[in-house]
Amino acid sequence: MSDTVSVREATIKKSIITVSHLCKRYGAVAAVDDVTFSINEGEVFGIIGPNGAGKTTMVECVSGLRVPDSGLVTIYDLSPKDDREKLRKFIGVQLQESSLPPRIKVLEAVNLFASFYSNPLDSQELLETLGLTKKRNATFKKLSGGQKQRLSIALALIGNPKIAILDELTTGLDPDARREVWDLIERIRDRGMTVILVTHYMDEAERLCDRVALINHGKLIALDTPAALAANQGGDIHMQFAPSRPVDEKILTVLPGVTAVHHRGTRVVVDGSGDITTHVLYALLKADITVMDVQVKSGNLEDAFVKLTQTKGKTLKTQEGQR
Repeated sequence: MSDTVSVREATIKKSIITVSHLCKRYGAVAAVDDVTFSINEGEVFGIIGPNGAGKTTMVECVSGLRVPDSGLVTIYDLSPKDDREKLRKFIGVQLQESSLPPRIKVLEAVNLFASFYSNPLDSQELLETLGLTKKRNATFKKLSGGQKQRLSIALALIGNPKIAILDELTTGLDPDARREVWDLIERIRDRGMTVILVTHYMDEAERLCDRVALINHGKLIALDTPAALAANQGGDIHMQFAPSRPVDEKILTVLPGVTAVHHRGTRVVVDGSGDITTHVLYALLKADITVMDVQVKSGNLEDAFVKLTQTKGKTLKTQEGQR
């Protein structure tokens, strides 16, 4: 076991954030509908879901920026509604959309936010990490969308908070910048910071998150590690190959674990689960068919996301139609 893994496992100690039966409505729409979960100290807790699923409303209720209609949120036994001043000292928040005075300079903004905290991070080092050093004297109104996003992240982290709430962390960033920000999150996570990460990038969730909560239509429909969700819900195997001659589908559809066989031009695609690759190759060998360019892809978090949101979405719409 590596030292990094040991540090991460050691920091995941206890539940420090509890969300219990949280509800928030806007008229007839339930943006958050009876959601319950807890977050452990030192973990990166991901919140994923389709656009409009209620993710941002949920984290705004957790951070104290929005008051829920019912339910309970506690952070270190404090209430975001009643103890906002106490919580502000150790929670950093990066919103999906934020704004600053148009003429404030980047370094001025970071130093201003740093002055609110007793043990802030080094401003220059943080700007360097986020690729903002050359823009330190630029005014907010002259920043690009991606640069404003980086500045928003800097303002959330400058106070060296115990808990960071990051909503759509890398939206608007190019691939290189995204990976630099991922490295930063991994470093602060390894120091013991707890992170709530709202994201619609499944590769981001798979890399950074210890657990993910999948929200759809305001409801919590799945909560587990990315690997477990991928294995349990997106675990189909997709195998494709180029056969030396046409394949009778019947010799493949009867194999254990095979759920579907179809063609893409001259290639054959086999879907299923378990050890279908071995079964398919053996069946083709017995049929005296040679295969070339075999490609096998296992399910991932994105597959699980699509499967769960489509299935649960249909169920929820049916239930609503019956009310």
